[in-house]
Order: sequence, then structure tokens, then C-alpha cells
Amino acid sequence: MRSYLEFERPIAELEGKIDDLRALAGDQKVDVADEISRLEGKAEKLLGDTYGHLSRWQKTLVARHAARPHFSDYVEQLTTEFTPLSGDRNFGEDSAIIGGPAFFRGRSVIIMGHEKGSDTQSRVTHNFGMARPEGYRKAIRLVELAEKFGLPIVTLVDTPGAYPGLGAEERGQAEAIASSTAKFLDASVPTVSVIVGEGGSGGAVALAATDKVLMFEHSVYSVISPEGCASILWKGDKDGGKPSDAAEAMKISAQDLLELKVIDEIVPEPLGGAHRHPHDAISNLGDAIARALGAVEDMSSQERRLARREKFLAIGRHGLT
Repeated sequence: MRSYLEFERPIAELEGKIDDLRALAGDQKVDVADEISRLEGKAEKLLGDTYGHLSRWQKTLVARHAARPHFSDYVEQLTTEFTPLSGDRNFGEDSAIIGGPAFFRGRSVIIMGHEKGSDTQSRVTHNFGMARPEGYRKAIRLVELAEKFGLPIVTLVDTPGAYPGLGAEERGQAEAIASSTAKFLDASVPTVSVIVGEGGSGGAVALAATDKVLMFEHSVYSVISPEGCASILWKGDKDGGKPSDAAEAMKISAQDLLELKVIDEIVPEPLGGAHRHPHDAISNLGDAIARALGAVEDMSSQERRLARREKFLAIGRHGLT
């Protein structure tokens, strides 16, 4: 059963009528093909109009949609012989970040990313994609493994942010995030990251300080969640602040970030978002990753490091005189 967001209510009503007509045709042998065809055309147009004019807050809701593909879905469709590696060789295992070697379109790679989980039990197991220090230290371990064997790295980012719990802070959350970011910036091998859902704060940057940074069309990438920003800026407001206003002010959409030169490419999603047609969305992403790897794999390690350094130092300079 398809799950609809609040702003999709008119679409839900139309598609509900289509389902009812199909059921009627099946039960009573009534010829309603013309009416179904008319409503399908109307629904597709409404879907296109709606998704062609999403606000930044609506994009945030789409990026968080529970039916969007998860890391395990990308790995299953895009890779073969994926072997997940566990533990940070320091404290323990963190299931919010999964990674290991795999074959991607005939080439060996290290692939890693956040896993949010797809049901209640798996979401608890993966801590809703919010990594603890050992998750980022596992990422560092995987980068070192990639460098040892000369393997390109692909990361898939989908996290509300790093886990803010007391235990995580006691075990050095800030240091782990900073060290992971530094390790990616200094990596000798080709690196590509994709914001496939939420790119939340340092928890996202720790896996996205790469040669090429891509974003799905309806994903978001920000230093803080719209709700967190609103609670800070409008604290004391009787309405508690408006996340939608915060999302607009922060410019968190893929289109904003491409213009600001924070990312390198927007990966198109199927009409209605990746959650409607996950197989097509994942296929589009695989093509984009292959292009991005091809653009940097012929560079020397030193050239990649210098280009990566300049890329991230340039963020914030864009538009300044």
C-alpha cells in the first residue's frame, strides 16, 4: 500500500478513485477503461505539477519518506559480492554505517553508507541511520583498506545527523567525525559520495568529503535540520518556530546547493520521487556514480588531493567579490 505525504492528498484522492474503478471493472465486468485512462492522465499531470514545484520543506519530507530506497537496496541492485565488514577495531560495531568491498559494474570498490532501516525493528537496530563514533572509525578503517588495495570509494549518505547521546560524546563523537572527514579529504583513491536522502550536519560531511559530491533531485543537505534551526531562531515564539521557514532560509535543496557549488551534480529521480519507482531511481544513480568515478580515476593521487582541497576551500567563496 502506497504511503502519501500531506501535500500529496489530491494525488492520493485521484489514485484512490482509479483503484476503485479498477476494482469495479474486475468485480462487475464494467468497461471503465476510458474513465481510468482519463483519470490516470490527470493524476500524472498533477503529480508532475506537484513535484515540479516542491518547496524546500516539502523536499525535506520527500527525502525522509520511509519508502525511499535504503543502503541495502542500493547495494543489492548496484553491486555484487558485497562483503560487509564490522567493527572499528577499537570499541565495537555500529550498524548505522555499513560498508565493505564489492563489485560495481565490473570494478572492485569499497562502498559504505548510512542505513536507516525499513521497519521498526531494523530502524532500532540501525539507530535510524545516526552513527556513533565507532561508525565513523569504521569508515576510517574502510578508507585505509581502500587505499591499501587501490580501490575507489563510493559513499551513500542518508542520516538526520550523528547520534547525540551521552555515550557517543563520551567516546569522542566530535573527534571521530573530524578524523573521518580528514581521512576522506586526504584519501589517495578516487572518491564519490551521493546524498540519497537526508544529509544532516557533520554526520553527513564525515562521509561526503569526496572528489565528487552528487545529490538526488529531492534530497536535502544542511548543517542542521529545519526543526532544529527553527527551535533556535524562533525560541520563545508562541508557535515554536516554523521548520518550513527555516528550510527556505537555509537553502537545503539539491538545486540550491548546485548553484552554490557545494555539490557537483543532481541525479534525476523518477516522477513522484525515488520512493515511487525505486528500481529506476537506483539505476539512474548507478549511471551517475559510474560517470563521476570515470571523471577522477585517471588523475594521479596528488592531483586528486589538490583538486579536492581546492573544491572544499572554495565553498563559501562563491558569489563573494
